[in-house]
Amino acid sequence: MISANAVMNGSYDHGEVARSVVIAITASYAALDLAGRVTAARGRVRLAWLGGGAIAMGIGIWEMHFKGMLAFHLPVPVEYHWPTVLASFLVALLASAVALYVSSREKMGPAEALTGSVIMGAGIVGMHYTGMAAMRLPAVTRFSPLLVTCSILLAILFSLLALLMAFDLREETRWSVPRRLGSATLMGAAVSAMHYAGMAAADFIPASPPDLSYAVTITPYANSGVVIATLFLLVAALATSSVDRRARVEVSEQMRQAQEDLARVTRVVAMGELAAAIAHEINQPLTAIVTNGNFSLRRLESGTPNANDLRAAITEIVNDGTRASAVISRIRGLLMKGAPIRTEVDINQIIQDVTNLLRIELSRNRVSLSTELASDLPRVPGDPVQLQQVLINLVMNASEALRTSTDGGREILIRSAKNPDGVLVQVQDSGPGVDPELGDRIFEPFFTTKANGVGMGLSISYSIIESHGGRLRIVPTSTGALFEFTLPTDGAAAS
Repeated sequence: MISANAVMNGSYDHGEVARSVVIAITASYAALDLAGRVTAARGRVRLAWLGGGAIAMGIGIWEMHFKGMLAFHLPVPVEYHWPTVLASFLVALLASAVALYVSSREKMGPAEALTGSVIMGAGIVGMHYTGMAAMRLPAVTRFSPLLVTCSILLAILFSLLALLMAFDLREETRWSVPRRLGSATLMGAAVSAMHYAGMAAADFIPASPPDLSYAVTITPYANSGVVIATLFLLVAALATSSVDRRARVEVSEQMRQAQEDLARVTRVVAMGELAAAIAHEINQPLTAIVTNGNFSLRRLESGTPNANDLRAAITEIVNDGTRASAVISRIRGLLMKGAPIRTEVDINQIIQDVTNLLRIELSRNRVSLSTELASDLPRVPGDPVQLQQVLINLVMNASEALRTSTDGGREILIRSAKNPDGVLVQVQDSGPGVDPELGDRIFEPFFTTKANGVGMGLSISYSIIESHGGRLRIVPTSTGALFEFTLPTDGAAAS
């Protein structure tokens, strides 16, 4: 006989405890993986991953807790009120949805992390104690306020830990099985610790038989069946996530390759438009080389060559040859197909190179190009050829706009300045400007206002600056059109 004043002594099936921890680790791994899928998706696909992920993750967490309860044996029969069990399951789904939503957001500051951990922790605590409330046995449950408080604090702390881990590992570039498995093991152990702390807070005192309406007995077969179904669902979610990840990665090498090819084509088109200027710029040093060479020959044939005159002429030949070689190298770099090369770039030098390349062509169109370059600018990580391409596109677009301008002079100004985000570059013209109604569409692929335009110059430029971690935009101004872009000085910001 059990004394009515005695606390029932319970015991744990250690095999069941171990299985509950395995489920917790598996559910944690799935949560980390699914957070990445929710982050990568957009629109309705994102909602689908969020809903499916919440279901898979919620079932995993709920089954771990319920498995832990079934691992606890008392000297009296225990049944479970299934409507209450269902309520605890719904709470688990809600907590999982909150966790995935918070960890997959673009930013998660201290306030968002703390708020999310409190909501998620409250959900886990609610699920646990609602699950315990579903127990039907000839006893009353008495809780230790201290241990209940500890279990609540542990739930919030472990939820914060889980959110930070999920947020940190959601990016594909940080994804690795060992790292995620280690984090999942830590999260699973933390969730298990919270559960068993909550179980330790309860004492069971013998009492009269309970109301067994809507109560069911969980048989060993049903217990095993739920475990198998849960693990199957989690594995299926992981497999689906893996297939989706691989598909996205494949579509992303293909898209990058297509973008690089298209960028090269636009460079070729731009250089084709500059063919006359290029020929003129190369012809100038070649003409000077021929002139100085003939001068040197005549001096040598005169019989009394002047060494100083010959030295000066030969020096000019070397300088003009170097100049022509530099022009050819710049053109070759713009036309060459190859992987982007990132290095520490002096943006003022990039501007000067583009200015030298375009000045002759602009002068033919009676366009004046001037610069206002800040001194002591920090170097930025970037691809010099791609950044030259952006500036060529912006300047040539400005020159094209100025062809129709009849008011005042035709002027283009390039500025550089320091910026809180790094380095700022502006290209402004004195033309008619851009219609405000077109401001939202001007960077779209194939959108153009030119009669013979392709509509890819600004789109490619936008993608290049974005890949450098910066931003290209059009700035409202009362005079002409003003385009500006920023480049971060932090190399980690560039992708």
